[in-house]
Amino acid sequence: MRHKDFLWFVLPTMLAMTLFIAAPIISVVIQSMFAPHEQVIIEVENCDPFGCTTQGMVDQTATQKLNQEKPLGKFVGTEIYTNRNHLAFAEIADIWRNSNGFKDFYKQLLNLPFYGALAFTLTYTAVVTPLALILGFFVAFGVNAIPRMFRGTIIFFSLLPMIVTPLVGALILFWMIDSRGIIGHFIQYMAADPNLSLKASTGLTWMMLMVYGVWQSTPLAFIIYYAGLQTVPEDVLESAMIDGANTWHKIRHVILPHLLPLTLFMALIKIMDNFRVFEPIVSFNAEAHAQSLSSFIYSDINGETRLLSSAAATSVLTILGVVILLTPILMSSWKSYGKKK
Repeated sequence: MRHKDFLWFVLPTMLAMTLFIAAPIISVVIQSMFAPHEQVIIEVENCDPFGCTTQGMVDQTATQKLNQEKPLGKFVGTEIYTNRNHLAFAEIADIWRNSNGFKDFYKQLLNLPFYGALAFTLTYTAVVTPLALILGFFVAFGVNAIPRMFRGTIIFFSLLPMIVTPLVGALILFWMIDSRGIIGHFIQYMAADPNLSLKASTGLTWMMLMVYGVWQSTPLAFIIYYAGLQTVPEDVLESAMIDGANTWHKIRHVILPHLLPLTLFMALIKIMDNFRVFEPIVSFNAEAHAQSLSSFIYSDINGETRLLSSAAATSVLTILGVVILLTPILMSSWKSYGKKK
């Protein structure tokens, strides 16, 4: 293909990527370096028969003019990234000097808004991603082993968590873990504590959010693994059986190596998806016990004062976090590709 033809072939894709991916990211980075203008305050003297008093008032005209002249706001560089609501370098240094050991340092660190949200996000991603992949594989392996006449029905029920809207699915589980729900009531019965509430405990809330994450994420892993199992060479499996390999040996030495590219692909997708966890926290009304980076951004742009610069800075840090998490997988995939070539 000539270079000119190739250029025209990829041009629509490049334009779409620039318009819908690169431009918004650049815009967010720029916005994160500007803070809103402070209101212009003027002193007004009010006099009456008893004397004169001076008070401050907002000069609406001057404030509006300043916003029109510099709509982005006041340039602050990386100040927003390092303030208390984000990386909080100064606060971390104080905590480190005054803490009694690493455990106390970690506990105080989680009280900082960004690090509390980051801790939940990383924990959620680290737990849900591997569990969803493992469970999805074993469900796919089990479905692939049953007679074909039953597979359609089982596949349909296995895909239900994917069909149900995430918000609706989270609400259903939220009602089930309520003290009047079937799960909440059963746990109270087993613990012999009628006052036990999953919603009142931070640890139990985190656990239920992760249970929901695994339930909602597993179907995608299942259907991709199931499709991949159809491509495993039958002659290789038969050769392994002749050599005396049992089921576990076939899974370990034949099936898993064959499905490694799919596993890397799903790991990339799931890490990006789980790192932006948001719907379960809103549905569970769990902001008091768990806050992710996405819900942190939402609270900034949806509060009484729209903190767009703060939300932009958190968004940039979230993107950097995703890149850092994906780098080892991308490097592993690149090395595997290089060996095959």
